[in-house]
Amino acid sequence: MTDPLWKPSVERSAASNLVAFMDWQREERGRIFTDYENLHTWSVNDQNSFWSDFWDWAGVISQEKGDRILVDPDKMPGAAYFPDARLNFSENLLRYCSENAAIIFRREDGLQREVSGYALVALAGKVSRALLAMGIKPGDRVAGFLPNIPEAIAIMAGAAAIGATWTSCSPDFGVQGVLDRFGQVRPKVLATVDGYVYAGKHIDIRDKVKDVAQALDSLEQLIVIPFLENAPDLRNLPKALTLNDWLHGHSDAAPDYVQLPFDHPLYILYSSGTTGAPKCIVHKAGGVLLQHLKEYILHTDIKPGMRHFYFTTLGWMMWNWQTSGLAAGATLMLYDGSPFHPDGNVLWDYAAEEKFDVFGTSAKYLEGCLKGGIEPIKTHDLGSLKTILSTGSVLVPEGFDYVYERVKADVCLASISGGTDLCGCFVGGVPTQPVWRGEIQAPALAMDVATLLEDGSRAPVGEKGELCCMGPFPSMPIGFWNDQDGSRYFDAYYSTYENVWRHGDFAAFTDHGGMIIYGRSDATLNPGGVRIGTAEIYRQVEQLQEVLESIVIGQDFDGDVRVVLFVKLREGQTLDADLIQRIKHRIRQGASPRHVPSKVLQVHDIPRTRSGKIVELAVRDVVHNRPIKNKEALDNPEALEQFRDREELKV
Repeated sequence: MTDPLWKPSVERSAASNLVAFMDWQREERGRIFTDYENLHTWSVNDQNSFWSDFWDWAGVISQEKGDRILVDPDKMPGAAYFPDARLNFSENLLRYCSENAAIIFRREDGLQREVSGYALVALAGKVSRALLAMGIKPGDRVAGFLPNIPEAIAIMAGAAAIGATWTSCSPDFGVQGVLDRFGQVRPKVLATVDGYVYAGKHIDIRDKVKDVAQALDSLEQLIVIPFLENAPDLRNLPKALTLNDWLHGHSDAAPDYVQLPFDHPLYILYSSGTTGAPKCIVHKAGGVLLQHLKEYILHTDIKPGMRHFYFTTLGWMMWNWQTSGLAAGATLMLYDGSPFHPDGNVLWDYAAEEKFDVFGTSAKYLEGCLKGGIEPIKTHDLGSLKTILSTGSVLVPEGFDYVYERVKADVCLASISGGTDLCGCFVGGVPTQPVWRGEIQAPALAMDVATLLEDGSRAPVGEKGELCCMGPFPSMPIGFWNDQDGSRYFDAYYSTYENVWRHGDFAAFTDHGGMIIYGRSDATLNPGGVRIGTAEIYRQVEQLQEVLESIVIGQDFDGDVRVVLFVKLREGQTLDADLIQRIKHRIRQGASPRHVPSKVLQVHDIPRTRSGKIVELAVRDVVHNRPIKNKEALDNPEALEQFRDREELKV
């Protein structure tokens, strides 16, 4: 393709926060940046100046900033940012709250609520005082087993205001999945609901909550938010009070924000855990704040008052990311329920009716809309929509085509990629740059992103390598919970290349300075010793109308690895010889002969994590008769049984 899919207008580019930051640099610091690439190079080479200046320009609220910005920059892990700073995450999160709406909420069944900024601050203040009355101290864990509701944000903010550490998962998790996570970090407080709504069903979870609460011997208080019933029966739940009863008598003044070190533990997030117990990743308050402010203000171009939506649950780091939109002045648009009930228009209805500025979702959701024939460009007024964000998996080029042809032509489609590991992005959107088909726009500011070959050298443009970060960044985790000597944390990211973060994705830079990600490098196929990214196969297969979804693995066979492709077909379709040949032909022509699978087999479902990621490694383990250590990480663990002991895989 010789032309980009989208280019910002001169007016839009000039009005962007990114240009405003460059103008400030010229006027206040005498630095002149001609374009994004120029700015990025400086931000990587002079992190001290970039982060100090960004702190000032973004107006970070702190008791103390300190003169030291980046200490021990050559140590990964070990580098430290703002070691003398004292601040509070919640104070920065709630800084823009006013009489205007801070949160607008919709539930699948039509329930709607609006929460003003003042009401959100008041609720967070009550929560902070109720926690203090219990004796909760900085570093104590407060957990949420909650839907994506306003109370979840208020309780998190109240906890962070006094220095408690927040952790969460969504109410569709099974008992063991919750205990695999919360059981490791031992929360003193657990906030939950009586049930939730999904795909037309009201699902009571009180029995599940009872089992979780009884198993957590650290638990001092269970807080239940009525979500299905106005007055749910809590008699069988240990140590339980409704939220209102727990908060009764506490002042609704703003929290007294405790000033804490930059590296104070804010969040504990969890790896997907599909190959073992989830890793508990501890994130620092200052690092998350700075990283998210940069990503919201400079990369997403959020301005105060904009309406920002991300379809997520509390089991995905995008909930934590979405919540930080408040710190940039956004109104958060929350949704809880199925994105395809009663049909695939429900989120586009919400976007049109509430005039979203930013619509965030997963690549799989966009692909689902494409497969479902959803065409908002014909049916919805999305005139206010400026940016569409996509993450969670690789957005294939056809997904880009879908957005520009069937959703909105004049929109910045920002495919972004990072992860739970950093609670942020390595590469993402740039509002002043064009969007090219199938490409993430650019490396994020102050992130020295590289693709490395096996010998540690940088891969040439267009050649695939390991996605790495060559220098430190503020949201590097503190480490893993209960990893006393740091060895598990070191092995996860730093053991492949010395003093370099290896992220575990397979990627290549493009001629435009953007990036294409080809899927997880630890799930990379290796037939005949040639590395193949799984996303290259998915891109071809899922263009076929008969195929809804697919998953591909490498099976050890006859002293080598052979490619095995499993497909989920549309209702009424059969995997016959003709379709198999067309699948193989499509892959051969669109990818390469090496990508062509040795076996193509039909399944009725594709196993995936609760955040929607397909689990190639778990399927590979089942095929090889290896144990799956943590099925609770999966949304549909029963789907794995289709892959076990298949006769077709024995020949």
